[in-house]
Amino acid sequence: MTTTMAQALNAALRDALKDDDRVLVFGEDVGTLGGVFRVTDGITADFGEDRCFDTPLAESGIVGFAVGMAMGGFRPVVEMQFDAFAYPAFEQITSHVAKLRNRTRGALEMPMVIRVPYAGGIGGVEHHCDSSEAYYTHTPGLRVVTPGTAQDAYDLLRDAIESPDPVVFLEPKCRYWSSEEVTFTRSGPRMDQALVRRHGKDVTLIAYGPMVATALETAEAAKAEGWDVEVVDLRSLSPFDDETVTASVRRTGRAVVVHEAAGFGGYGAEVVARVTEQCFHQLHAPVLRVTGLDIPYPAPKLERHMLPDVDRILDTIARLQWDDTPVVAGA
Repeated sequence: MTTTMAQALNAALRDALKDDDRVLVFGEDVGTLGGVFRVTDGITADFGEDRCFDTPLAESGIVGFAVGMAMGGFRPVVEMQFDAFAYPAFEQITSHVAKLRNRTRGALEMPMVIRVPYAGGIGGVEHHCDSSEAYYTHTPGLRVVTPGTAQDAYDLLRDAIESPDPVVFLEPKCRYWSSEEVTFTRSGPRMDQALVRRHGKDVTLIAYGPMVATALETAEAAKAEGWDVEVVDLRSLSPFDDETVTASVRRTGRAVVVHEAAGFGGYGAEVVARVTEQCFHQLHAPVLRVTGLDIPYPAPKLERHMLPDVDRILDTIARLQWDDTPVVAGA
């Protein structure tokens, strides 16, 4: 059936609640309101306040409460209402959520999901839009995933809820209302597996979350320039699927990493390093990046100037030494 990403997430939560009595959903305004983005719409009415309930406006308390529940055998799914709202809970996430299983030598699992509506594209300012993936992927002990499609929203969330490890689930806000055909079955790839969304032979675009659709749009536009573009959707940011990514880059010989987070110290730098180390002898040009600007998310009317778009990605593809001319320093 055709559904939006928000509806697919709602369906995943409902199916998880039906299948496992240990699953609980809670956070700010997730109950009666159904969440700011209506991802939890109707769940409290259908499952009761014992299974889906509102919490005080206290992110650190929400995550700390979830840690205790996970230690007690539940599978909590908590919502951080906006990406930048999650920072008060950062100490809980890095010091306890990520480390408890290691600290107890595996005696205690930490089966919890932290849902984070993230990134831009909705005209929000810095406290309501941020791309914080690098903070979480740099923290050992956390799984970090992000869907780029409605189907993946369903598949990844079901897998995340069943994982014995804590999962930071980054939901691209600008894609909540994008729709596609979705099958509500458990037939997708593994949670930690990247996918080739479009096959091509000339260059690999590596993207995730909100930039997957932009990368696919770029691949279509690139036909006019004579480039056959392959698009790889990472899906899992940590752990990283080296096998799928490097196999694609070795085939095409060129790669561009696309994300809307700031470039300096961003997640793409790690991707570039891994690809360069593993594909050096197959590369025809340096691996390049297209990222957001190194500034806080700007005012709504200026946001479009910060976010990567088709033209910026095409301009970057054009820099990939198609004539095999060596790069000259200072040129």
